[in-house]
Amino acid sequence: MTALQVLHLADGTEAADLTAFLSRLLHYDRAAAVRLQAAGTALAVFGRPPSFEVLAVRTVRLAEPYENGPEATLDVTVSAGELLESVDEAAASARVPAAVTGPPWAGVLPPRGGWRPEPGLPPAAVLGAMVSAAVAEFRSRTQELEEERRTRAELDRIGREIWSRMVGQTQLPVRAVHAAQSLRFLRPPAAPGAEDPALFSSGAWLRLRTPYGSIAVRRAEAGLGTLGLSVR
Repeated sequence: MTALQVLHLADGTEAADLTAFLSRLLHYDRAAAVRLQAAGTALAVFGRPPSFEVLAVRTVRLAEPYENGPEATLDVTVSAGELLESVDEAAASARVPAAVTGPPWAGVLPPRGGWRPEPGLPPAAVLGAMVSAAVAEFRSRTQELEEERRTRAELDRIGREIWSRMVGQTQLPVRAVHAAQSLRFLRPPAAPGAEDPALFSSGAWLRLRTPYGSIAVRRAEAGLGTLGLSVR
């Protein structure tokens, strides 16, 4: 693979959305890598913001199959920073950087198919309020700690307790919703009747899908070290 492959994005809006997504990933990890998978006129960009222990997925529409031809596919892990620098919003294009040695998560992706709807997910406004309440609780509880108890271990313990709670009657942890909000995937519907987030499952994976991107996470009883991984 060369470092000069070019992705022709559908329009400037797609380029701007890709830029925003990469910028947010880099906000959490300046050395972030992303895995790119392109087939036909769709590009999936996978990233893992380290604070949330989830996979974030942004799908970008392409104007035409990437330049190796309509029957070719692209599957490569690259530097998020280099990809961001290569995006040309005016030309609605992006150059594919040279491949990098991917982090462990890049070899463990959610399945491509077999997703089925899961009931019980509240609407976007309720999810947003849930995250706000969790953030407020974390701040309140940590501020109440005596100075000698305000250690990193104790802060992490409180954080794990709060963010590991399940959303309603689902198996989706609140941290997945927090990640969606932090990456700007979770936004109030623009108008009545607009698409609300939806929850899907496939095997050990859950996927929170919004109009702006998806968050994928493995169920609590199926950690990354267990069987059933989709390794590609």
